Amino acid sequence: MGVTPPARPARPAVLAVDAGNSKTDAALIAADGTVLGAGRSGGFQPQRTGVEAALDVLARAVVEAAGSAALPVPGPGVPYADQVSACLANADLPVEERRLAEAIGARGWGAATRVFNDTFAILRAGLRGGGPPRGVAVVCGAGINCVGMLPDGRTARFPALGQLSGDWGGGGGLAAEALWWAARAEDGRGGPTELAAALPEHFGLASMAELIEALHLGALAQRRTHELVPVLFAVAAAGDAVASAIVERQADEVVALASVALARLDLLDEEAPVLLGGGVLTAGHGQLDERIAAGLARRAPRARVSVVAAPPVLGAGLLGLDALGAPPGAHGKLRAHFG
Repeated sequence: MGVTPPARPARPAVLAVDAGNSKTDAALIAADGTVLGAGRSGGFQPQRTGVEAALDVLARAVVEAAGSAALPVPGPGVPYADQVSACLANADLPVEERRLAEAIGARGWGAATRVFNDTFAILRAGLRGGGPPRGVAVVCGAGINCVGMLPDGRTARFPALGQLSGDWGGGGGLAAEALWWAARAEDGRGGPTELAAALPEHFGLASMAELIEALHLGALAQRRTHELVPVLFAVAAAGDAVASAIVERQADEVVALASVALARLDLLDEEAPVLLGGGVLTAGHGQLDERIAAGLARRAPRARVSVVAAPPVLGAGLLGLDALGAPPGAHGKLRAHFG
């Protein structure tokens, strides 16, 4: 009698991808919510590297996920999963989401492909249960963004292109603002602030003049200015008026984004979740958190505010399961995997 060959493993239901500026996470997920494999690679920056080079970075995470799932490498034209659910930084406009969906679809990773801005991953990760999302999320990490979604598919969103589209804040903006006020305090154009001493001291320098020179001439990499954000919050917490004003302005921006998104979705007068994510909003800065809570209590008193600490790839996976009509148990199993 012949030997029955082993059953071919079922194709994963979802290939979830969350790609930020600094790292990319990928996960292959079964229809019941089981995580079969995961992978990680570098940041997704198509505006700097070009789309195809940026997708090559995603591909490394996808291949690693397939390898950790012990899945055979699919042949040409055979997808890794039924659905690619990709939440991507720098997919800021709907037209960019469509173009990236086409480019990822051309790679053949999934039988179908959906692309979202990465803020949607925070929104979905913060909402319990299955079914389409209903609520608003604000992310304040390197930059700042806000999205909202209703079960009927309507969304509220902002271009999130920086000063060009009216944005203010995020880690990059906070660091730049702190440097601006500190420089003016030292040279006499502005009022006094402890930032003038604290910022250069963080890098072992004696003055703002030395810090400005080091950044300008490249002795200190510009990317390291993000290290100044915790310094800003510490100086503010110690009572410095200038630093406190910066922190308060950031809180007011979060409140403005959330309130406008809620209003656009007709949720301002209803009980609705407002999810906060990103490094600045998950760090537990008391002064920032308290002002956000007070501002939303005034402008959106029925909003239910919570912080989302779950990894954004969870949100990408849940969006993929949503698209496939997976049962609530699958959502719960996936969420349990990511704690």
